[in-house]
Amino acid sequence: MFAEYLNDHPMRSLLAERPQLGVPTAADRAAWDALPDKLRAEIESLCAAYRELPYPLRTAAGFLSFVRDGSRKADEEPYFLRRRKLCAAVLACCLDAGAPLDDVINGLWCICEETSWVISAHNVNPIPGAPSPKEYPLPDPERPYVDLFSAQTAMILTLTRYLLQERLDAVSPLLCRRIEREIQHRVLTPFMETDDFWWMGFRRKDLCNWTPWILSNVMLSACLLIPDRTALSALLDRGCRMLDRWLDVVPADGGCDEGAGYWNMAGGALLDCLQLLELITDGKMTFWQDQKTRNILRFPLAAEIGGGWFLNFADCDARPQLSGERLQYAGERLCDPALFALGCRHRGSPADQISDTPHFIRLLRMLFHDPAPSDAPSDAPGGKDDTWLPDLQVRVVRRGGMTLCCKGGHNGESHNHNDVGSFMLYVDDQPEIVDAGNMVYTAKTFSDQRYTLWNVRAAYHNLPMIGKHEQQPGREYAADGVQCLPDGLALDMSKAYAADAAVDMLKRELRLTEDGLALHDQIQLAKSMPVTWVLMLRHAPSLDAGSIKAGEIELEYPPMLSPAAEEIPVEDPRMARSFPGSLWRVTLTAAADTAFDITIKARRNNPHA
Repeated sequence: MFAEYLNDHPMRSLLAERPQLGVPTAADRAAWDALPDKLRAEIESLCAAYRELPYPLRTAAGFLSFVRDGSRKADEEPYFLRRRKLCAAVLACCLDAGAPLDDVINGLWCICEETSWVISAHNVNPIPGAPSPKEYPLPDPERPYVDLFSAQTAMILTLTRYLLQERLDAVSPLLCRRIEREIQHRVLTPFMETDDFWWMGFRRKDLCNWTPWILSNVMLSACLLIPDRTALSALLDRGCRMLDRWLDVVPADGGCDEGAGYWNMAGGALLDCLQLLELITDGKMTFWQDQKTRNILRFPLAAEIGGGWFLNFADCDARPQLSGERLQYAGERLCDPALFALGCRHRGSPADQISDTPHFIRLLRMLFHDPAPSDAPSDAPGGKDDTWLPDLQVRVVRRGGMTLCCKGGHNGESHNHNDVGSFMLYVDDQPEIVDAGNMVYTAKTFSDQRYTLWNVRAAYHNLPMIGKHEQQPGREYAADGVQCLPDGLALDMSKAYAADAAVDMLKRELRLTEDGLALHDQIQLAKSMPVTWVLMLRHAPSLDAGSIKAGEIELEYPPMLSPAAEEIPVEDPRMARSFPGSLWRVTLTAAADTAFDITIKARRNNPHA
């Protein structure tokens, strides 16, 4: 998309004489003083909370914790707190022209003094032949790597310089020069002089959210730091062609296999790039009518269940924090009232934009984005249409106040869980049969020990186990014969299991009608084995012969199946944000045989309520 356009319209000819960011500097007192009282109060509260916190020490021992005991938190907690505190300190000086500048200067000083802007979990560039983190447990300052957060740090420091340059220069011009020098050395020069970083798409083709997320920050920093139009054009052209490589791996339906929560970093980051390109070319470079782009930007609408819940296959939270203002903006640019309304429902507060990884530019855009009116009310319920994403093989069906979310796909997806054929069931926008979702990342999460984590294993998804055999990880373990049904999904899951499972056929049909959900599995095995159906429930079950009651649903199952239930306390803080308390793993086991034809039904406890 981008390359085709740039081949006919060189970037040098598109750049505006004075590229604009669309955000006022702190010197523009009229703009900052005109912020609504509610927003001012929210910013003041945010600034006050961080003002009382010192800049934490970021240590070599904390960095080493990743390879010593698998902890990411030891390095990431001080790393991100430093950046959040700096963002808050900058906002305080923008809101009040007389606010003390020392908190900003201290933040700049300690971040510029860091040996590396890369977090400990990203210290080694994962390309063929690269060393392991244990071989290089500490970063090399002479060979800077550009990861997600070094690029994001560049964006934060660039915006600090942009917003407060007059005041910083009044203290010492060396402050802004230091910012420029560090960003050039750590980010912009490596970006232009190497093709080795995996997310660029030269050495690896399995790209994910890293590519647009990094590019959105690198290109923004370049626009504000590189005065030479020829050099800036070269960097932007290079970045756009990398975006094309990422777009090449995104399916035509726009589905994000990392889940709706990762839209912020994938589709949302693409939106950041599109907005920046439009601004710096005075509207010459726009792609809002491109169908794949539109599908990518609308993915959260397709994934919304309602009540703050989203389908959460893979490493996605069931209640993700979405960048609401970005969705609003996308709705405006696509002339899509439903997408705009989704953004209104998830707009949140300024603090939300820096509560995790600090999206400082999004916080600023949120402050100065006065959304256009829309015909869709902002408090409208979520998207209530059925959804079929044929490339991602995800199906959403809504009937009688119940919502079925189910998938085909394969077990080599980005942030994969072994979940081919799994499903979720919601009643009145509340979870009943669930996907447990994500946990706090550790060294295991993205290592060869990933599938020792219970939440990513097939044994903890709504799937059958063949004897003791679960589905296996890898692109070759995939759904076959996937069919979108008027009321659900049909597929063959046999290829999702290893050869030892001896599965000749495992056909599943999921159908949701006004009466409830019918799960029908036909299984043929080459050798006799028991089969166990797993159901992950949100509420404590009551087991009876042929029936299970849990929350708002009642499950009917053939009497040949033996039920059991296990409480799983949710001890992980990230998972607990969606599912506080406990989940329950129900198993229904059939005695050893070679053929099974089983229907399990789920309906409301009180269908007439």
